[in-house]
Amino acid sequence: MSNTREDVKALIWVIGGIAALVTIGLTITLAIGGISWLTAPFRGEVDKRDRTDGSGEFRIATYEEFFGLCSTVQSKEGTIKALEEEDKTASESRRAQIRTSLTALKSSRIEAVNEYNAKAAQEHRSAFKDKDLPPRLDVNDMSTTCAP
Repeated sequence: MSNTREDVKALIWVIGGIAALVTIGLTITLAIGGISWLTAPFRGEVDKRDRTDGSGEFRIATYEEFFGLCSTVQSKEGTIKALEEEDKTASESRRAQIRTSLTALKSSRIEAVNEYNAKAAQEHRSAFKDKDLPPRLDVNDMSTTCAP
């Protein structure tokens, strides 16, 4: 009988030890997860800053991208004006071609203006836009100026 009691006591100690280990493991896991959860915003901001502010390549590429988008809009405006001038003296068959070209150019100009404005609105990009470039482009303004 004494052997059985000792066996039961040993079994209780083993079960208690396993329960204690599981409890300690869960507590540590939750503590580490909680710390991770609490520091996530900070780690995300540092990562974002490292990818943008800390990257010279990103700065230069973004700076050049804004000039590229603005000059694309400006080029399309120049082509639109040239085609509109040509349309005044063109033959009827050429006028049909000009109208088709104008429609396509005006549409792609609007897309370029929208892309410029979308990127200018992004906080991590707008910091690297040249101060002489317009803050936003207007779809209806056909006289975009990219540089003074």
